[in-house]
Amino acid sequence: MGTRTTLTLDDRIAAQLKRIASDTSRPFKVVVNETLRAGLQARGASGGARPYRLKPVSLGEPRPGYDLRKALALADALEDEEITRELVARK
Repeated sequence: MGTRTTLTLDDRIAAQLKRIASDTSRPFKVVVNETLRAGLQARGASGGARPYRLKPVSLGEPRPGYDLRKALALADALEDEEITRELVARK
């Protein structure tokens, strides 16, 4: 049988599920249950994966004579130019 419950579905998801039910001539609740079951199984299959961990490594200090402020200023200027270009393109 099963447990009877009420769900609020996103309109687009409900439309997709109804379309699948209609296309396959199966009841809506069967399609919903199959879709939920497939999603839970897929989640369980990837649930054992370990999260990726990045170990930071020191790259040392910059060489004498290199001023990182200039590089950061250049990066800021290039970013400003790109933002301006995108804003002009939207008009």
